[in-house]
Amino acid sequence: MSGFPFDIHARDGAARTGVLHTPRGDIRTPAFMPVGTAGTVKALTVDQVKSTGADIILGNTYHLMLRPGGERMARLGGLHEFMRWDGPILTDSGGYQVMSLAQLRKLDEDGVTFQSHVDGSTHRLTPESCMTIQADQIGADIVMQLDECPALPAPRERVQEAMELSLRWAKRCKAAFGAREKQNLFAIVQGGTDPELRRRSAETLVAEGFDGYAIGGLAVGEGHVEMLATLDFTTPFLPQDRPRYLMGVGKPIDIVESVARGIDMFDCVLPTRSGRHGQAWTDQGPLNIKNARFAEDLTPLDASIDCPASRDYSKAYLHHLFKTGELLCQVLLSWHNIAYYQALMARLRAAIAEGRLDQFRAEFAAQQHRSED
Repeated sequence: MSGFPFDIHARDGAARTGVLHTPRGDIRTPAFMPVGTAGTVKALTVDQVKSTGADIILGNTYHLMLRPGGERMARLGGLHEFMRWDGPILTDSGGYQVMSLAQLRKLDEDGVTFQSHVDGSTHRLTPESCMTIQADQIGADIVMQLDECPALPAPRERVQEAMELSLRWAKRCKAAFGAREKQNLFAIVQGGTDPELRRRSAETLVAEGFDGYAIGGLAVGEGHVEMLATLDFTTPFLPQDRPRYLMGVGKPIDIVESVARGIDMFDCVLPTRSGRHGQAWTDQGPLNIKNARFAEDLTPLDASIDCPASRDYSKAYLHHLFKTGELLCQVLLSWHNIAYYQALMARLRAAIAEGRLDQFRAEFAAQQHRSED
């Protein structure tokens, strides 16, 4: 596997900035991928998502497999056509649901059987069918291997078992995926917070050869410090010339510190989930717009961000919308949060290119600690 061309334009310590070139468009890295689990970035149109500067979005194999279904998705022209997004799409394999829906699934060597959380129907996912659904039916540009990871903390024996199963599944995924010019397959490094398990996972996957490498099994209960320590001893085993993707992360401070450790791609539901619950992300941390102090605050969320939701509406108005239960509040806060994350990634890319990432990190951390909430 050679993968989409990945040009690294600048480095600053372990951090790097560049462009991943795909047939559907360039992805500027470091990149944040808004999560469109069920074929939509919640509360936003694709035009709103594009306006924030997002180059790529994420879809979820498990949820799309249930509704509308893989075969129907193929008949409808694939996810790009279905949701009217013409840029790159990465699909999660459903591996996260193997963990999060543990009470609704049965795991074996061959794959996983889910009992649908929607209607109780049974669905089977194997490494081979996972490739078919993602690559052929959904039509994702970047496909993820099927993997398994336990929530942390977990016994080392359990973490090792999941890591070794994921390695066997990775090999099967690669064989099923085959050779494709217009789609890439990323492997997922597992191993919890154990340095030896992470090394074994990374070295085995690199030797097998994939188009990119994700670090999975983090942001699942281990905490900020352990997560960063795990990146410190994992990323050195990954190729310098291929993209590195930290799955499911996260908070702005997590992203900044992970970029400093050589991560190129991120995704997280946090921006839109926070927006639906009345929370706006800023350099000073999250603002809870429902708080009484915003009732007569005529300042915008962030006038420096080129987004109507960030720039054109007062905190007082957003406070009013939240208090009256108006759906527009969820839309505007979600739009702002995605725009804020994209602006943060642009600032990180500039800081790396200009060789001032350490200064940016220090200033950002100081601001985050001054959060009012």
